Amino acid sequence: MHRGIGLPAVVVLTAVVGIASANAADKIKLGFFSTLEGPYTTLGEDGQRGFDLAVMQHHNKAGGKELEIVRGSSDASPDSALRAAKKLVEQDKVEILIAPLSGSEGIALRDYAKTQPQVTFINGCSGAQETTYVTPAPNFFRFNIDGAQMHVGLGDYIYNVKHYKKIATIGEDYSFIYTQVFGLALEYCQAGGQITKRLWVPLGTKDFASVIASLPDDVDAIYLGLGGADAVNFLNQYQQAGGNAKLIGGTIMVDQSILSSKGKAKEALVGVAAAGPQADAWDDPKWQVFVKAYQDAWPPEKRFAGPSLCATNYYDETTAALLALDKVNGDLGEGQKKFRETLASLVLDAPNGQMKLDSNRQAIGTSFVTEVVADKNGDLVSKVVKVVPNVNQTLGFDPAVFAKIGLPGREVPVCKKSYN
Repeated sequence: MHRGIGLPAVVVLTAVVGIASANAADKIKLGFFSTLEGPYTTLGEDGQRGFDLAVMQHHNKAGGKELEIVRGSSDASPDSALRAAKKLVEQDKVEILIAPLSGSEGIALRDYAKTQPQVTFINGCSGAQETTYVTPAPNFFRFNIDGAQMHVGLGDYIYNVKHYKKIATIGEDYSFIYTQVFGLALEYCQAGGQITKRLWVPLGTKDFASVIASLPDDVDAIYLGLGGADAVNFLNQYQQAGGNAKLIGGTIMVDQSILSSKGKAKEALVGVAAAGPQADAWDDPKWQVFVKAYQDAWPPEKRFAGPSLCATNYYDETTAALLALDKVNGDLGEGQKKFRETLASLVLDAPNGQMKLDSNRQAIGTSFVTEVVADKNGDLVSKVVKVVPNVNQTLGFDPAVFAKIGLPGREVPVCKKSYN
């Protein structure tokens, strides 16, 4: 009797498992997270918009398969990024993970990627140099330039055009801002500029009184490597303290996450020179199409006036992943071999300039030197001063010379006329 009942049950169970397996094979499990908590929450939310826009434009499919998206969140700390990644990879079993947003998170995920060879990791927005430059993971890809690449052109501009011969810097005390100051200093110091003081503040600083009090008076300008809530807090407190020095912006200091913020503090940024991987007012047709698509996707109260740095970066990274999946017809077999080979050779015609990867799977891309202006609607935007294409990770230095300079840090590079 039991055998008679058991045989059909096995047949039914086998059929159900077969259907489930077929359904699973028709889907690609894609993980995503950004900083939806902490000081970079507004950037993280816009990074999510960039990811969503790329997926929407691909009709939630890639390589002929449906995308099953699993989301997470971090707070910009390496520990939170690892927690988010481990859940998505080890519990949710995603096949591809697009993340993270912040610099030190990227270094942590690079190391974690080495322990999870079955998953392809594609960067979100993080820009620390070390993520791809030092012991890169073979399954970690980054289709955005790092923080030093973002500042190519800025040092020359502030020295030779703005005539800032002596500056001080304030920056958040972590890897991305180290990388930004590194890129600025290499070019600025070789031009003849001096950096007389470098001040570092913890990520999430609310009280800048002691920092403002310690700023030197004998400088031509102050570089601000701050973003998110930190940037807004500093600008408010600096104006209240009567500060009126000329300012230079780090990439996330003049991002739409700050320029679109409420309050008058941001007006101190009008005229500020900066550099990054995009420019709000760039007249390139592809950029204009992307900006309009971003604006049309959400009502004004649900987005910034234009895409932030992280909206653009997450959009680019996600688009690269989906295009590569299309090229291999969604084939993630053999340890995702074809997919990764396709990613590594992909030339991404991104809205903010062409991206191609070097041997470390790091983007070679475009840097934009900019100044903040008010547009015809009174909104603050970054206008293009200079476009620098094909910026590689050694910033045009011979790799052997570049390696001797050292890794970005609180006092690296030393400011000097020549690094040869």
